[in-house]
Amino acid sequence: MSSAPANAGAGAGTDASGTGPGGPGKAGPAGDGGGSPYRLSINIRQSGIYVAFALIVVLFTALTGGDLLQPQNISNIIVQNSYILILAIGMILVIISGHIDLSVGSVVAVTGAIAAVLMVNHDLAWPVALLVTLAAGGLIGAWQGYWIAYFGIPSFIVTLAGMLLFRALTLTVLGNQGIGPFPSEVRTLSNGFTAGYLGNVGLGALGGADLFSLLAGVAAVAGLAAAQWRTRTARLGYGQTVDPFPVFVLKIAAAGALIMAVTVQLARFRNLPWVLVLLAALVLGYTLLTNRAVFGRRIYAVGGNLQAATLSGVKVRSVVFWIFVNMGVLSALAGIIFAGRLNQAGPTAGNTFELDAIAAAFIGGAAVQGGVGKVVGAITGGLIMGVINNGMSLIGAPSERVMLVKGIVLLAAVAFDVWTKRRAGAPVLR
Repeated sequence: MSSAPANAGAGAGTDASGTGPGGPGKAGPAGDGGGSPYRLSINIRQSGIYVAFALIVVLFTALTGGDLLQPQNISNIIVQNSYILILAIGMILVIISGHIDLSVGSVVAVTGAIAAVLMVNHDLAWPVALLVTLAAGGLIGAWQGYWIAYFGIPSFIVTLAGMLLFRALTLTVLGNQGIGPFPSEVRTLSNGFTAGYLGNVGLGALGGADLFSLLAGVAAVAGLAAAQWRTRTARLGYGQTVDPFPVFVLKIAAAGALIMAVTVQLARFRNLPWVLVLLAALVLGYTLLTNRAVFGRRIYAVGGNLQAATLSGVKVRSVVFWIFVNMGVLSALAGIIFAGRLNQAGPTAGNTFELDAIAAAFIGGAAVQGGVGKVVGAITGGLIMGVINNGMSLIGAPSERVMLVKGIVLLAAVAFDVWTKRRAGAPVLR
């Protein structure tokens, strides 16, 4: 592949960190410094979601008397929201490109139904059934991507039709009844935990904890520090402004402390959930895709400035098509995880999942007009929704109050996005 489209992507759209979609790109004119209003708004936008997440955790920790941060509850939050987080990873790419997908909940349902029919009714080996189900999700994404990318129908209309079509197909496949139980391996992927490969180690007053899980947490922190150091060095090489070294170290220390705190709690309970291992692999892979790969740069370019991306030689139709294929595959993966967790594929599976995934992306910093967003931000947005659900459940709040709070949080996130654009002098849709 030539490097021209990648360079065009860097000019056409920037991500939420103020860097180009393929790595360190300029956030503003050279020499504008880190104190310009544009630079300030980007920093606020980047860090605001993490500050809000911390405040929400502190609030519900106080309201629940510390129950929110108990080892078992942290594990429950991860396992119960895993399928939404998987959908959020795909949804953030769709939204960055300037599109939307309203069908993911129905795709979760129909792919879960396909997996159940293959494994339960036809006794197909579970690895083969999983591959067939993921392929079916990819075909569904290709179907929708064709109408959007090559036929020119707006994604809102295509995926709205898909939401109805695939829900009807779910009812047809299942015969309006649940199918289960799933093989133990699939249930383990959804609900299971890693084994204590290296035994336990004492942590003083905290008691025993799984050594393997602790080492995995240390490795994650080391990897994060190395990646951030590499990014900082690259930006300095391009002559860009970076955080002062003490601030840089403080950010790494804060992120590392959070990772280790969660890891310790999980290690004290039943070790790392397998679905967390899967999520970690997905987050790492898609972060590298969006930050380092040419295709990731093109996604930002398409969403940031469609006309500029087209004139720069980016194959816009192909990019949009494959984004929806990817969304279909991730929806199928979420469908397998959800069905395995319930140990049954049901006709009502996936209801409102599309709303949670879209909310996670926008709360996590995605821009309404496209061109801005981060995979880690979408995961953070999904965790915010999960903590709100879990925290309000612990304090016994009624369901209508939970919906009220989630709606307010979503509106506030989008309003914050519009406010930061106005501060930066960027155009905002009227």
